[in-house]
Amino acid sequence: MRIGILKCGQSPEVLRGELGDYDTMFERLLAGRGFDFASYHVETMQFPASVHDAQGWLLTGSRHGAYEDHAFIPPLQDFIRAAYAEHVPMVGICFGHQIIAQALGGRVVKHPGGWAIGRQDYDFGGETVTMNAWHQDQVVIRPEGAEVAASSAFCENAALVYDDRALTVQAHPEFGDAFIEGLIAHRAKGVVPEELQAQARARMGGPLHSAGIADRIEQFFKQPRSAMAQRGVA
Repeated sequence: MRIGILKCGQSPEVLRGELGDYDTMFERLLAGRGFDFASYHVETMQFPASVHDAQGWLLTGSRHGAYEDHAFIPPLQDFIRAAYAEHVPMVGICFGHQIIAQALGGRVVKHPGGWAIGRQDYDFGGETVTMNAWHQDQVVIRPEGAEVAASSAFCENAALVYDDRALTVQAHPEFGDAFIEGLIAHRAKGVVPEELQAQARARMGGPLHSAGIADRIEQFFKQPRSAMAQRGVA
């Protein structure tokens, strides 16, 4: 199954060589599950010609806000709406979670409660799932048809599902502790309160449920769909 990765940003250059860029992180997360990948750096206006150039789309994180004025955001929202209308499945992570919600009529804001960084616990239908996070923006109004799949005390809309068309997650199943440490070292100074940085470091080393989220992503992409969504590349 061909999955197109829409790269909405890049990992810090100082970390990229050792830990990878966002698309390679997802390729590692989903390795061995019968997917092949094509990457499009939409942040630099590299877009697929059609929503049917892949059988599913994965939208990555970004340091940008979904509500900011960047050239790639309007065409990306058009692409999201077209894929949604054609029932081509999408998975969105962090910024991807937010831009899908915004494109479909939801609202994303810079959360007045501040940042979530490092390991966070989420309630997925009664199951506690721990993932690394790195965000201040949140989806505060869900689009019509979006149902909450996970939440936390800090983030009400931590994961959303839009029938068989989109699955989105605020946290980062693709981020290990080494990458969070790198972000603290290279992106947190003067931005994220030092107390939160210390808390994130203190929680490092415990188990993460990244494989379980990868299972959910695989199941979502592979579930049976109408013929309309099967016109992508085999």
